[in-house]
Amino acid sequence: MTTTDPTLAELTDRVTSAREQPGYGHDALITCDRLVRVFSTDGVEVQALQGLDLLVREGELMALVGASGSGKSTLMNILAGLDTPTAGAARVAGHDLLAMTAKDRLRYRRKVVGFIWQQTSRNLLPYLTAAQNVALPLQLTGHRARARDERALALLELLQVADCRDRHPHQMSGGQQQRVAIAVALANDPSVLLADEPTGELDSHTAEQIFAAFRTANEELGTTIVIVTHDRAVATEVRRTVAIRDGRTSTEVLRRSEVDASTGHETVVAREYAMLDRAGRLQLPAEYTRTLGMRDRVALDLEEDHITVWPDDSAG
Repeated sequence: MTTTDPTLAELTDRVTSAREQPGYGHDALITCDRLVRVFSTDGVEVQALQGLDLLVREGELMALVGASGSGKSTLMNILAGLDTPTAGAARVAGHDLLAMTAKDRLRYRRKVVGFIWQQTSRNLLPYLTAAQNVALPLQLTGHRARARDERALALLELLQVADCRDRHPHQMSGGQQQRVAIAVALANDPSVLLADEPTGELDSHTAEQIFAAFRTANEELGTTIVIVTHDRAVATEVRRTVAIRDGRTSTEVLRRSEVDASTGHETVVAREYAMLDRAGRLQLPAEYTRTLGMRDRVALDLEEDHITVWPDDSAG
């Protein structure tokens, strides 16, 4: 059997074909590609994100979950333009988060993303009324007074806190404050709404109201929403939940509705998947590896349509 080297024309065709291939996440609103964030404290380096991959499509309402220190808040701060990655790539609504100047970041935070903090006191200015708080981002982006007032009232009505329009934050409950905060974050019609533990200080009943407000914003305005939470009850309310562990995406739960043909009864079916990153790395759930006594290495077998993973038995 003989082989021949490719011609120059063939090599050119291959390069052209590779260039024409859509890039990773080309059709996603949010793309994180092998994202790395390293912090240095007292000469010790800590990797908060270790090559994290994540895609979020336009119009999604999704949750990010993970233990304390998993990297989820670091990721949120990067997406919000409050922090800069050490390496990798991150794009939101066409904006390259690694290439932006300080001026670009300010414009990005005002117009492209809305952000909601866990602490209700951080989301609203105490000396402004609810309507004034919502109107402020519009004023900063040059909207006229009439347009500001109309937009503020429309958002407060949409989120069912119009009765708070003339109240100051201390005159509102925690749930009312967070719904007004959502209105503030939506004021400039952002492409993405980010929320960091938005129900962390609220009781379960009030948390349900806040989540209903997020769902309303997603369904009525089409806003893409990413919620960081440790609350599993909140996470089960979304169609997609991504878990972060050790600075990487580890598992993903997808939920879909199924209707029984005979009874017409609708149920939500959830399926958990392990995440395979672009380097081919797979994080197996800790409870699986503990149950099977998997440590250090595993054996893999490639079958016709699947891969089997076995505990390493060579040490026995």
